[in-house]
Amino acid sequence: MELTPDNRLRSLIVVGDRVLIRPKSPNDRTHSGLYLPPTVTEKEQVQTGYVIKVGPGYPIPSAMDDEPWKEIEENIKYMPLQAKEGDLAIYLQRNAIELEYDGEKYVIVPQASILMLDRTENLFE
Repeated sequence: MELTPDNRLRSLIVVGDRVLIRPKSPNDRTHSGLYLPPTVTEKEQVQTGYVIKVGPGYPIPSAMDDEPWKEIEENIKYMPLQAKEGDLAIYLQRNAIELEYDGEKYVIVPQASILMLDRTENLFE
């Protein structure tokens, strides 16, 4: 499912340093042609999938004000994540939280669990 302005994925907000990924279909066949059961392919430590949405990033602490009588303005700034929508992500499965949304399977992983990003294979092209 692509991310379009009229679908429900637009209303999802990913928080912090988390990334929403749609896993690629696992390779369920060995090089010799044998089919592997889903339990084998799901237990792989490293998985690949497409980045669907990303959180705002890591919060950056605001500078301390030396005038305590002033009203403090809550303007939180974030250090953005490296992952972008449409990237192909290679991530550690053990840190992934699996979920189902609108009949599609997704995983949410912290950016630290992403090992590598590939921008040449884009989901949206």
